[in-house]
Amino acid sequence: MEIFKNPNYDFIGFRKKAFAISGTLILIGILSIIFHGGLRYGIDFTGGTLVQIKLEKPVEIGKIRKLVKQAGISGAEIQNFGDKSTFLVKYKATIKKDPSELVKFLSEKLNQKVILERTERVGPRVGKELQKKALEAILIGLLLMLIYIWIRFDLKFGVGSVLALFHDVFITVGIFSLLNKEITIPIIAALLTIVGYSINDSIVVSDRIRENMRKYGKIKPKIDKLIETFNRSINDTISRTVITSFTTLLVLIAILIFGGPVIFDFALAITIGVVVGTYSSIYVVASLVVEWEAYLSRRKKKK
Repeated sequence: MEIFKNPNYDFIGFRKKAFAISGTLILIGILSIIFHGGLRYGIDFTGGTLVQIKLEKPVEIGKIRKLVKQAGISGAEIQNFGDKSTFLVKYKATIKKDPSELVKFLSEKLNQKVILERTERVGPRVGKELQKKALEAILIGLLLMLIYIWIRFDLKFGVGSVLALFHDVFITVGIFSLLNKEITIPIIAALLTIVGYSINDSIVVSDRIRENMRKYGKIKPKIDKLIETFNRSINDTISRTVITSFTTLLVLIAILIFGGPVIFDFALAITIGVVVGTYSSIYVVASLVVEWEAYLSRRKKKK
């Protein structure tokens, strides 16, 4: 199945504008993070209180959310636990609300018995440790990607792909900062998912470039021929890239609309990552390799 019949777009010729677009998005993300005084971390990273409650009769989770907010607890994470009458309520340590007061308030408003089954406090030290572990997970993932592509293709493609992954992850985080959304454990999982998704596209494009480069044998083509080969390779894979991203986005949009608030941010992060990752696999990876080769060629001429 092909959306584009014999495409012949000059993707590499657009690279300067693509770098400008990427640079602008990254700069906006940096400014947003500075303006907000850093990233807005969730309870898992900052510490807080976890309350598990049991109701006599099942109640819609939306109603619990409204009542918890009325009780003076804003930004709480609420989810079902096991069945529709048991809930987990997590709120930040900065909110000084005793769990017993929350239970009493819910019991009065729902006109039924509410049992406090469990309460836990997550300290900021544990939160800092989670932040460190999350960062390590992303960096180790990127390092392993670099080693894999270096072995399979070339160091230039490895560096280009990893820089593109940094690009995808940072722009996603920057947009989350711009929207003033929290970075939670599910968002870290989404970022790692973006890394895996984006590298897949980059590998497909790199593999086609390698196939098209074989006709030159051991002779290194000039920059204009290199650009032509890279463009041809991206055009060969453009239908596959667009179809894969489009079908993925259909599922993500369905989750955003019907999934509810619990997984909305998770789906939003992956949606942003898929869009940015598709863009970077077309405009960033190959363009970075071309710029590297052009730099080496200029340096060789000077010598």
